[in-house]
Amino acid sequence: MNLETFYLVCFLFGLALTVVSFVFGAHLHLPVHVHLPHGWHVPHVGAHHGDTVSPLNLTSILMFLTWFGGTGYLLTRYHSTAASLGFLAALVVGFAGGTTMYLYIARVFVAHEHPLREEDFEMVGVLGRLSLPIRLEGGTGELIYSQQGTRRSCGARSEDGTSIDRGSEVVVMRYEKGIAYVRRWQDLHRDESAS
Repeated sequence: MNLETFYLVCFLFGLALTVVSFVFGAHLHLPVHVHLPHGWHVPHVGAHHGDTVSPLNLTSILMFLTWFGGTGYLLTRYHSTAASLGFLAALVVGFAGGTTMYLYIARVFVAHEHPLREEDFEMVGVLGRLSLPIRLEGGTGELIYSQQGTRRSCGARSEDGTSIDRGSEVVVMRYEKGIAYVRRWQDLHRDESAS
């Protein structure tokens, strides 16, 4: 295998896996297992480490491989006198392509991500309005509320069994099996003022 073929294989391999990862949404799992001799250690190069993205992620590696192979192939194919400089140029262009992709992923996609926490979705204490009234004891209405910047709804029942009119502002006192048990905001506010 000469250098020109090596570059072409790198380019085609990187390009093919880029297309495959684009089509499958970067969720392609290849059944490849590497076994190293005892005592050798390879660091984990996963895509996410906490709130940051690793520079050695699949997208950056494939971008490097594609640009490295493409540049190396073109330089060795059409400028055979500069074949020795082709390797260096291919490395520079490959690293530039990989770095560009890493920066794009880190600044655009991962910058606004944060881990989901259970307390961000706690229902007790949520303030909302009833879009469907709670008429009878044990009757179910509909609660509309905002949480994590989105408008949501769920079933609602009166905590004390009284009816609550449509449009009333209510507070969730407990949440069980998809049903919010609510009290009128006015009643809760009045009870706290009386104390």
